[in-house]
Amino acid sequence: MILKEFCAENITGLQTLDSQSVTRVELCDNLAVGGTTPSYGVIKEAAKILHEKDISLATMIRPRGGSFVYNDLELKIMEEDILQAVALESDSLVLGMLTKDNELDTEAIEQLMPATQGLPLVFHMAFDRIPKEKQKVALDQLSELGFTRILLHGSVQKNDILANADWIKTLHTYADGRIELVPGGGVTAENYQELCRLTGCQSVHGTRII
Repeated sequence: MILKEFCAENITGLQTLDSQSVTRVELCDNLAVGGTTPSYGVIKEAAKILHEKDISLATMIRPRGGSFVYNDLELKIMEEDILQAVALESDSLVLGMLTKDNELDTEAIEQLMPATQGLPLVFHMAFDRIPKEKQKVALDQLSELGFTRILLHGSVQKNDILANADWIKTLHTYADGRIELVPGGGVTAENYQELCRLTGCQSVHGTRII
């Protein structure tokens, strides 16, 4: 069975979802910039709606659009947002931090780990910014840090995701069950089954998967 993760902007559309069509929701604000942290009230109400439907809630932790390089103040904001998201009964947290060289910012990740209180962690599509020749090393690092999933498009280009299937499959095979790869960005109700067949992935992510 293929797991579908619906990417939601605020609570729009959440009340019409059901657990037969969606297993998990990634909750964001500002999808126009790739998603940012939703407000306290939105997380609180979304958790109520989704948990009543037996749907899991993954909350985006991202203080702004733009790059994934964060300063100390922004990391402090992210820490506070994580604490709120945990308190509001999020089931997992979605975040991603890079250095100026587009490598994993492991120092920043480790700084935020205590606030996550053991909640499952997802590295978002900032992963695509990491040069391909360094992505296997990054995957190893994320696995060692305890991340459970990586969201990826398979390319920094906004191309047809099916064109990236070979690379996603390469990473999926390399991961060998240590961490789950979840393709997103252009995944639809029409192409997700073909994408999973080509890549071996068993989960998909998007706004048009249902």
